[in-house]
Amino acid sequence: MASLPLIDLSTIDLSQTVCDSAGLDEYLPQTGPMRQVDRIVWANEIYKKCVAVKEVRGDEFWCEHHIKGRPLYPGVLMIESTAQAASWLFRKQWPALGFLGFLRCDETCFRGQVVPGDTFVILVEEIDASPRRFISKTQGLVRGKLVFEAKITGMAI
Repeated sequence: MASLPLIDLSTIDLSQTVCDSAGLDEYLPQTGPMRQVDRIVWANEIYKKCVAVKEVRGDEFWCEHHIKGRPLYPGVLMIESTAQAASWLFRKQWPALGFLGFLRCDETCFRGQVVPGDTFVILVEEIDASPRRFISKTQGLVRGKLVFEAKITGMAI
């Protein structure tokens, strides 16, 4: 049985931007084709929850080869996109921290496909954090349907 959404999207305007690409540059080291978050559209006032967006384009580096003739957004990039959004959320609380390393991906489930032209909506809820480590529940939705979920753990290095 699919999980309920971590955040009620009926209360969120997905056309808004609270952090654009330039703002993400201050918090995320990934650039170019490895940046898997386009913008943050909402965050609660204490930075424990956020909603981010990844516009999945047909000209991305993986399209030609995953899968030829029927490109599917790779699961590893779904994990990466949600980890980047979770890292942004954590860094908003602890801005002085340096590089964040990816430690774990648990309770991962792929429930649907994501293809070029889709808007991959990323939901993040931080469930535990200290100045050294964070654990976040993450979900990915397309057209309101849950297609991905995982628990992400990261650490300041």
